[in-house]
Amino acid sequence: MRLQPGQRLARGVSRHLRALGFAALEEFVPVRGLRVDVLGLGPKGELWVIECKSSRADFQSDTKWQGYLDWCDRYFWAVDTDFPVDLLPESTGIIIADDYDAEVVRMAPEVKLAPARRKKLIQKFAMDAARRLQSQRDPRPGRDGLFFSDPTKDG
Repeated sequence: MRLQPGQRLARGVSRHLRALGFAALEEFVPVRGLRVDVLGLGPKGELWVIECKSSRADFQSDTKWQGYLDWCDRYFWAVDTDFPVDLLPESTGIIIADDYDAEVVRMAPEVKLAPARRKKLIQKFAMDAARRLQSQRDPRPGRDGLFFSDPTKDG
């Protein structure tokens, strides 16, 4: 499978987050109508949203990004070394990334989530991660949309 430019950035970002002690989920939906490229869950329960932009046009066409600010403690853009970072709002963080790694070059300001929202997001993160893992082990959807394995059948 050939990854798109934004997916390659997301992979490098996810690898970097793992090195920082975070768990990362790509294409996370915090609430209907919003889909973040990467959500990082830190060792102290902190939540970072990272939006991956592969070009100037990709950034300029993004009209939803400010809606993501209510769903994280820190907000970052992930871009490659050729991206004109002067376009990115100064009130956000910047991560320079490639297919294999990334580096935080400007730390995003911290705006702590409300405890109830944090709890809801961490629970959704855990459920989404568990479902994705389970679908890797058993890609056949079962009854009621749940995933299950029938021990009497192969594959």
